[in-house]
Amino acid sequence: MGRVSRRRPTRGAAQFRLRVGFIVIAMVLSVFAARLVQLQGIDPRQYAQMAAKEGAVSVVLPAERGDILDRNGEALADSIDGLMVVADPSLTREDAPELATLLSKRLDLDYFTTLERLRKTDSRFQYVARQIPAAEATAAVEAAQEKGFTGLYTRDDPVRVYPDRDVAANLVGFLGTPDDDGSARPLAGLEDSFDTYLAGHDGEARYQTASGNRIPLGDATVDAARDGQDLVTTIDSDLQWRVQRWLQQTVQGAGGDSGYAVVMDTRTGEVLALADDPTYDASEPEAYPETLYTSRALSDVYEPGSVGKVLTAAGLIDAGKVTARTRFEVPGRLYRQDRPISDYFEHGTIRLTLAGIIAKSSNIGTVMANDLYGNGQQRRYLRSFGIGQKTGVGVAGESRGILPSKDAWTSQSADRIAFGQSYSVNALQMAAAVNTIANGGVRIDPSVVKGSATLDDGTVVGSDVATSHRVVSEDAARQTARMMERVVDPEAGVAPAAQVPGYRVAGKTGTAQRVGAECGCYDGTYTVSFAGFAPADDPRFTVYVVVQNPRNGGGGGSVAGPAFSKIMSYTLGRYGVAPTGTEPSRLAVEW
Repeated sequence: MGRVSRRRPTRGAAQFRLRVGFIVIAMVLSVFAARLVQLQGIDPRQYAQMAAKEGAVSVVLPAERGDILDRNGEALADSIDGLMVVADPSLTREDAPELATLLSKRLDLDYFTTLERLRKTDSRFQYVARQIPAAEATAAVEAAQEKGFTGLYTRDDPVRVYPDRDVAANLVGFLGTPDDDGSARPLAGLEDSFDTYLAGHDGEARYQTASGNRIPLGDATVDAARDGQDLVTTIDSDLQWRVQRWLQQTVQGAGGDSGYAVVMDTRTGEVLALADDPTYDASEPEAYPETLYTSRALSDVYEPGSVGKVLTAAGLIDAGKVTARTRFEVPGRLYRQDRPISDYFEHGTIRLTLAGIIAKSSNIGTVMANDLYGNGQQRRYLRSFGIGQKTGVGVAGESRGILPSKDAWTSQSADRIAFGQSYSVNALQMAAAVNTIANGGVRIDPSVVKGSATLDDGTVVGSDVATSHRVVSEDAARQTARMMERVVDPEAGVAPAAQVPGYRVAGKTGTAQRVGAECGCYDGTYTVSFAGFAPADDPRFTVYVVVQNPRNGGGGGSVAGPAFSKIMSYTLGRYGVAPTGTEPSRLAVEW
């Protein structure tokens, strides 16, 4: 049997097959290159739209906003479970008009804004609505699905609520219309001033999708949300509720335009209540005018009137110019450089001590005492009391008041400033000034934040960082307090209605002319007020009540005095402050 010959391929055949292989590879690469040119240069839009259905999606993980709490941990602003409705425009674009109609009706959205978001190009994630109650959001998405629409989803998104509605609304503020990114914008009060502190930082989840669905094993990364911090206020919500009601009754009963009331802890400067009337419901702010959104107790400026006399008297005693028993012959009219000065009551020449001048609220007597100040002393004391400066509580919109400059300080203005005209304050600023006398002559910064918290501008505020400084001596403060006791004495003073049964009360009435917005002059309307503290010989609380433009003809004692009495009586009882049991002041008012 013959042997079969196995010849090895020649070198020429092997080289031929290698060339053919290279040619095939080159042809395949040419096809890919042509395809790449087509994708990137010839028709990129078409293929970008196709790729959008299979790509990466980024979803916001909302941080939970911190609560705003009262001093006892009760919520003034809270976040509860809610949902956001989001869309994948690559799936909603074709049905956008029908979907926009459905969603705008069910969720009370603007149709055109919703339509624009549902049609968004180059996007796989668009907010449709944020902070919607869970039941409403779920029902809207299910209704869309029942009609065969796709591309709508829900995600967790806490809803901001104000459980006590109007309680401290002017101070707390609210969250308003969402920004472009879907987050709600703070529009007033603490919500605005401490937005960064409360808001925290949203997180983000990124994952891959195919045909509109998440790929289970695809690339995914999560940056967790950082929740905001709770803001604890000094406000006592129960006391705040009652103060608002009593203030409202007082303003309406006097036919006034508006009013404010402040309750301060004398020793710490903590504000237990800061009330405005009229106010609004933070749960539905759109139903009220925007002028009510800020606290007018902080933003309004007005002339304090005769309450300012106690600042004049305290400074004079501290400067060694007078004592509570210093005697003055007070004429029926005092003729000065530009105009005569008179009292609210007609009288001839009467003999009053400084205590009597305060008890009877004599403008003439106050100006006579004020003449004893040295050059520049009057202004320096008022500045030290905090007049003309913001209190620094950290609430947006606070005014600094108006105190004339040194250059504008004339003998005429000094006369009027002595009895509380020709300078302006806000209500909290004036309450803090009177509280200085209650606190033994030491002014302490008022606080509406318990502990400390950081404002959006980086400033740290709160009771833990409140500063204090001495304004007048302890003896000057004590003498002034004893004079103020005579104001509520029915035998000597003008405000017996401000008494608190069982307690020694020190107080002062105020009635001041108001400057009209139109004429820029005194227009015949008035601000009436009452400021005081109790127990007078061991003060625990300072209360200040103001009513703008009462139409019943009443003054500070008859209009604001009774409200002061109710507020102080309740506050003393609520905090278990017992009467001191000591005899009230019997300083002589006449000689």
